[in-house]
Amino acid sequence: MSVVGFDFGNESGVVAVARQRGIDVVLNDESNRQTPAIVCFGDKQRFLGTAGAASSMMNPKNTISQIKRLIGRRFSDPELQRDLKSLPFAVTEGPDGYLFIHARYLGEMRTFTPTQLLGMVFSDLKTIAEKNLNAAVVDCCIGIPIYFTDLQRRAVMDAAKIAGLHPLRLFHETTATALAYGIYKTDLPENDPLNVALIDIGHSSMQVCIAAFKKGQLKILSHSFDRCLGGRDFDEVLFNHFAAKFKDEYKIDVIQNAKACLRLRAACEKLKKVLSANPEAPLNIECLMDEKDVRGFIKREEFEQISIPILERVKKPLESALSEAGLTIEDIHSVEVVGSSSRVPAVMKILSEFFGKEPRRTMNASECVAKGCALQCAILSPTFKVRDFQVLESFPFPISLSWKGTALDTENGGPENQQSTIVFPKGNLIPSVKALTFYRSGTFTVDVQYADVTELQSPAKISTYTIGPFQSTKGERAKLKVKVRLNMHGIVSVESATLLEEEEVEVPVEKEPTEEPAKMETGDAPADASPPNGTEADVSMQDAKASASENGVQESGNDNPVQMETDSKVEAPKKKVKKTNVPLSEVVYGAMLPVDLQKAVEKEFEMALQDRVMEETKDKKNAVESYVYDMRNKLYDKYQDFVMESDRDQFISKLQEVEDWLYEGGEDETKGVYIAKLEELKKQGDPIEHRYKESSERGAVIDQLSYCINSYREAAMSTDLKFDHIDMADKQKVLNECVQAEAWLREKKQLQDTLPKFVSPVLLSAEVRKKAEALDRFCRPIMTKPKPAKPSTPESQSPAPTEGGSEGEPQGGETPVQNAKDSEGAGNEVPSPEPMETDKSGTAA
Repeated sequence: MSVVGFDFGNESGVVAVARQRGIDVVLNDESNRQTPAIVCFGDKQRFLGTAGAASSMMNPKNTISQIKRLIGRRFSDPELQRDLKSLPFAVTEGPDGYLFIHARYLGEMRTFTPTQLLGMVFSDLKTIAEKNLNAAVVDCCIGIPIYFTDLQRRAVMDAAKIAGLHPLRLFHETTATALAYGIYKTDLPENDPLNVALIDIGHSSMQVCIAAFKKGQLKILSHSFDRCLGGRDFDEVLFNHFAAKFKDEYKIDVIQNAKACLRLRAACEKLKKVLSANPEAPLNIECLMDEKDVRGFIKREEFEQISIPILERVKKPLESALSEAGLTIEDIHSVEVVGSSSRVPAVMKILSEFFGKEPRRTMNASECVAKGCALQCAILSPTFKVRDFQVLESFPFPISLSWKGTALDTENGGPENQQSTIVFPKGNLIPSVKALTFYRSGTFTVDVQYADVTELQSPAKISTYTIGPFQSTKGERAKLKVKVRLNMHGIVSVESATLLEEEEVEVPVEKEPTEEPAKMETGDAPADASPPNGTEADVSMQDAKASASENGVQESGNDNPVQMETDSKVEAPKKKVKKTNVPLSEVVYGAMLPVDLQKAVEKEFEMALQDRVMEETKDKKNAVESYVYDMRNKLYDKYQDFVMESDRDQFISKLQEVEDWLYEGGEDETKGVYIAKLEELKKQGDPIEHRYKESSERGAVIDQLSYCINSYREAAMSTDLKFDHIDMADKQKVLNECVQAEAWLREKKQLQDTLPKFVSPVLLSAEVRKKAEALDRFCRPIMTKPKPAKPSTPESQSPAPTEGGSEGEPQGGETPVQNAKDSEGAGNEVPSPEPMETDKSGTAA
């Protein structure tokens, strides 16, 4: 299985793979470690990654970027509306209130969702990994920001499925960084944890986490973030500064021109990087707009001055993370800074002042997330054995379940109140399972929602589950146990609903203690949503914390269900609980329906096929063009003697005709047309190439055959003792075969020497090789025939060795096998068999 980690950023993506020696970051086709997260739509195909970035300046309105900021966001989101002002492509509101992105593809306007576009980005990253590993990539681990909502996490999972990936885990980017930081450290304490603040300032956001490290363990204590504090915000400050300056000085309004905006933003990004290392920097752009060249200049102090509104927001996430972790600045052992935008000197100055210590950079700022994801994938995969290192991840938002009072309560005059309980509090471990008990007489609904949306700026409701239908056999309110799961990806769902019915079984209590199911449920379940008397009531958080979790995550509290069992010795019937699964139906607000997901998978396959066909078509077109240029040069150079002058002129005329066609009518043809055109040219060119190749190789193969003839002739005529055992009749056969081969070669060579080079040869290299192989096949068995073994005699035990024999032979007239093997392996190069070694008894060893 594949072990791959993907870090998809707002601007670029990084791919890391696990190998036997460690984690490597994969290079793309341009040998870059980062690949732009861009999709560019053309009239014939898509351009992904680096190719998309290269096409963006020429086709800005059909180039989709910053996809990470778009997924799972409602069109009415104020943050999204601010982002859309700087994006050159068209975005509209869909019928569900979410985004539709429009681009011209294959000559017509097409509509895409952000999830589909993210799937295309994943497809590009997947291709990069597969080319590097030379194997299919399916299993992976994907890094996501800690602030991603449940809907955004589901969108990432759907996008991965569209790309043909199977994420083993969606991993928080800060946790991935912490894992990459801590797993290689061998000096971690065993008892008192080491608290480290990890700060990630990327292209579009700032994330902070406080992690506690112990030997073999990482525990996330707190999370905090600012979704709109990143490198692009500094770029935007510079962009607005120079756009206003150019409007005054050059009388051009850059904001009204999409291409000019892209060029100025790209220049401002480079300017920001220059200012990180230099006190001042110039800005020069040729022909920015209206054929005007523009120039600008800015000092670092001026840049920091206009960036004050952004810099003032850096401290808030730091203070929030410390407060949530319950720590002070003195409790922080070290500060690790990562992220492509953490290199801004003003940001580093604020971090140093806040923590009272210099932030460290022990990890690659742009690659640590991908490496951490690959490490997590290796931990989850059976393919690799990884050092034992436990990751205790926490969930950044509180999740609650809410429900309405029953119809019976309303009929009896009770209020139909909306009631809720927090099932997963902020900081709850991931993954986790909780159980709630309901008493209902019919189908009911449960809402999963955020308990606090102040940090999210998204709708509170996540999903609604309809539980039922079901029917109690006793005709009263049924008892249902509802399990809620917070899975590895941080996605919340109602996993199952079970109907619990008590049945009496006549079994003496001595054999098995009597249980009290209603009381046991409180100990087993994290929250008891409804007491036995049928009155709706919230369960206290103390009960929830003391509840057992069913996924092996460590629990708190001392509740022990066993204490509720009775030790009474009085005989009584035992109550047996019958469990029946109750059907569930799910509605996730804003999520992609399974039918739409399948259509998106099919659509991605069609677009990928179109891309592949176009790439192959371009390759064939390039092959035709390359053949025209290459053959034309060779006809005047090394092929000149191998073609008649009239044929050469005619062929060159044909090549020129094809070249003109390529740049006129043949500019946009199908793959088959280019293949046919290349075959047509090769019908004339291949015979010329064949004659040249034969002339170049003929001398070497003739020398090989001559050497073979001479070698066997000399061996057959030799008086060397190693050939004495070969019959003269056999030697004569070898000589005859050599004479025939030599005569054939002489006749063919004389005929070939009379022919001009532009005529098809009569002596082919393949025939010469075939003749040499036939001669060797006939002569070798005769000339390498082994000597017959000599019979053993008593006198053979004398110490004096004889040629071809051994110092000692086994008694009893046996023939040693080793001696036979040695003789059999002797060839022309061996003058005589080596004497055999003997042991002390004189027997052949």
